[in-house]
Amino acid sequence: MPTQVLMPALSPTMTEGKLAKWIKAEGEAVRSGDVLCEIETDKATMEVEAIDDGTLAKIIVPAGSDGVPVNAPIAVLLLEGEDASALTSLPAAGSAPPPTAATPAAVAPATLPSSPPPSATPAAAAAPGSRIFASPLARRMAAEAGLDLATITGSGPRGRIVKADVEAAMTAPKPAPAPAAAAPPQAAAAPPPAQVEAGASVTAVPNSTMRKVIARRLSASKRDIPHYYLTIDCNIDAVLDLREQLNGRAPEGAGAYKLSVNDFVVRAVALALKAYPAANCAWTDEAILLFNTVDVCVAVATPAGLITPVVRDADHKGLAAISNEVRQLAGKARDGKLTPEEYQGGGFTISNLGMYGIREFSAIINPPQACLLAVGAAEKRPIVKDGALAVATMMTATLSADHRAVDGAVGAEFLKVLKTLIEDPLRMLL
Repeated sequence: MPTQVLMPALSPTMTEGKLAKWIKAEGEAVRSGDVLCEIETDKATMEVEAIDDGTLAKIIVPAGSDGVPVNAPIAVLLLEGEDASALTSLPAAGSAPPPTAATPAAVAPATLPSSPPPSATPAAAAAPGSRIFASPLARRMAAEAGLDLATITGSGPRGRIVKADVEAAMTAPKPAPAPAAAAPPQAAAAPPPAQVEAGASVTAVPNSTMRKVIARRLSASKRDIPHYYLTIDCNIDAVLDLREQLNGRAPEGAGAYKLSVNDFVVRAVALALKAYPAANCAWTDEAILLFNTVDVCVAVATPAGLITPVVRDADHKGLAAISNEVRQLAGKARDGKLTPEEYQGGGFTISNLGMYGIREFSAIINPPQACLLAVGAAEKRPIVKDGALAVATMMTATLSADHRAVDGAVGAEFLKVLKTLIEDPLRMLL
């Protein structure tokens, strides 16, 4: 029987993706391990490999299709020994075109139980106190729109509420308004979107999947997380001297390295988190989660948007290992070749705009993390040293912290440890 190729879930948060490009053409032979197509997720463009030998008999979703739900059929593969006549045995739904971003709809895989019809009883009819099954994305979208999940009918497997259900509820005609006393405050109408002046000359650049996710996550972070900011100035003359010495002694070949100031910052943050683990955490309504490993994310600017690859166990890695790993991850990020394991997770993020000449800035926290360090440019500044005016190379760093999980004193203690390490970098070599 022909095998349907389904849209894969390439990350835990992925609910839909864009089929960016077909590598194989209809009628072309396919071997296990061959790359069939490229999928654009919320983080990167990834290759999808065939797991069986056969022939790519039919492409259901054309290249460039956006908003393709996870587990939706995208192609049909004929295994060895099967001919085109076997295509007639496919379920009719398998040949239906997938929804686009303009008309979203959830498509369940053929092997799952059939979804409830649209007239199914909404989740509100469940027994009081029973759990409402909904995807994390659907829950977040409903909260942002002020919708009660109990009033939404789920079309996913086993009646699970998915993104398409929330979008349908958002566009559905609103019932007659309830008395003012019963109206929840979050149900207030959102302000109208900004309008471009009529006749203005503009160029519309379609939002990529990654850009849409960035917009949703950062909007939610700035709105829902009580940010506070702590700023500290660090004298990095000792870092610059040590960097020059170590780079001058770098070996050739496999052990080569070229240290940057940012590599020292990553190392200092990792050691500060190890010494002061209360800043290495995430907030939940039930508990503050303290991470048992020190995994530091480093923000990388790419043509598609910002992405944060992770340096795992950074407290156990030396400067040379951190430098080479950050350089490798940044290159893969700009090429859109990061794997999910390389950008998912992490307990703390560093964003460095010093190379652009930015003296200091305050960044938005990368949820679910509780802290982010914004690093500015290193520049010569006048300082008072031993009671006299002097000139030193100073670097300003600003900690953005979630006040629910990290109190001001905790953030201040963390920055104190960080400053000590940066101004006495030999401590990082111990």
